[in-house]
Amino acid sequence: MTILRLILGDQLNPIHSWFAQTDSNVVYTLMEIRQETDYVLHHAQKIIGIFAAMRDFAESLTAQGHRVHYLTIDDSDNRQSLTTNLDSLIAVYEAQHFEYQFPDEWRLDQQLRAYCQNLAISSQACDSEHFYSQRDEAAQLFGSRQHWLMEMFYRRMRVKHSVLLEENQRPVGGQWNFDHDNRKSWPGVPAVPVDTWPRHNHATLWQDIVAAGANSFGTADADDFRWPLNRAEALQQLEAFIADGLPQFGDFQDAMSRRSWRLFHSLLSFALNTKMLNPREVVERAEHAYREGLAPLASAEGFIRQILGWREYVRGVYWAKMPDYATHNYFGHDRPLPSWFWSGETRMNCLATAIGQSLQYAYAHHIQRLMVIGNFALLAGLAPDAVHRWYLGVYIDAFEWVELPNTLGMSQFADGGLLATKPYVSSAAYIDRMSDYCKGCFYVKKARTGDVACPFNALYWHFFIRHREKLNRNPRLSMVYRNLNRFTSNERDAIVRRAEAVVEDLDRL
Repeated sequence: MTILRLILGDQLNPIHSWFAQTDSNVVYTLMEIRQETDYVLHHAQKIIGIFAAMRDFAESLTAQGHRVHYLTIDDSDNRQSLTTNLDSLIAVYEAQHFEYQFPDEWRLDQQLRAYCQNLAISSQACDSEHFYSQRDEAAQLFGSRQHWLMEMFYRRMRVKHSVLLEENQRPVGGQWNFDHDNRKSWPGVPAVPVDTWPRHNHATLWQDIVAAGANSFGTADADDFRWPLNRAEALQQLEAFIADGLPQFGDFQDAMSRRSWRLFHSLLSFALNTKMLNPREVVERAEHAYREGLAPLASAEGFIRQILGWREYVRGVYWAKMPDYATHNYFGHDRPLPSWFWSGETRMNCLATAIGQSLQYAYAHHIQRLMVIGNFALLAGLAPDAVHRWYLGVYIDAFEWVELPNTLGMSQFADGGLLATKPYVSSAAYIDRMSDYCKGCFYVKKARTGDVACPFNALYWHFFIRHREKLNRNPRLSMVYRNLNRFTSNERDAIVRRAEAVVEDLDRL
């Protein structure tokens, strides 16, 4: 009996049980399709990176003796649709059974479920063997509670999987979370790790992508592509981070600097989210580094919390709340994205740097995404769906299961507080404290009003003025409203005028 097995572009896991042995009756298929390049406008490096990794994965499977049918983006037999291609391949191989791994995006999950319901042959879906938790694990923990807490989920995961625990199941170091120790700005020392990234020339692949008509944005860098292609390269990247990045990661994980676009971050998210790496081995390496005295506890715990805590948690939120979650817009924001989201050309240094970096490298770290770009988007009232689609497209590690809750929930508070206990917004003061972005900026960081006042300042107070009814009973915002109430009516009026002038001419900031 011939079995056709589908491998999606974010399922490049060579240690999956599917591949434990070869079977001449099993045909694996991978597809480069316009369905996946076109559902949102993607960064060029995201398309290149996924397709290049898929090609490498297919070659590896073939070398191991597996049967593989690979459809390139320019293949004359490629119908550019997942299900139409599957129909064709089932017919070509006269397959009697179809199998796939559960997709991590709701749209693909629904598409494949519907496809199999109408399929004339038998079918089966199996686990991707990647995550710590099941799709519904967070939902089972929180039940019908209106507000969920990542910290509660994180502690449960630490205990369940015996991570950073003493023998009595208490946390190493006497506390679960060292976040307060991890909020330093970077003064320029210690030096950032030496760049050991691989280099690849994907110019031919990029030509094929362009010729196929797939649109994109951002810098392609196809002839000097730096993201990993396979598990071996991803493991090298992991080891380099554990040795050179993790020791300083905790102190500077929230820092931002125009002098270094990556600082001490691991940049493992692309390899993790395409499943080249397993989160267990990443967590285990970080814990081992701490226990061997190679990294401080605050660094190891902070990094592990991102993987075992936040990453697994937002996946649970996604599967519990889709598809309605994507439509949330708590504040009713509806402004389109300014044109400089696509160019990085704005006089605001912080946004020019964070967006420019995103366009150049298809990457920005979590504070740049949350407290610079997302912060501005929320304060300026940009439409959450437009912000979501930009984030989903621009970042090489962005797949909807992880990006959507982070953008709509954590960044834009569009879910009304399910994911975050308060809107994560700030004035220029926070950005100045955590970065060097304000130095030499056209705008004055301490001014609230006037033509050269930093737009963040007036927008910040205007946000709380116009959303007072929805926010003033939030206990985490009581200090904000006490401070706002100290302003005179003239001061508040001037803030409103400045903020309205900003949002009426966003393209010219």
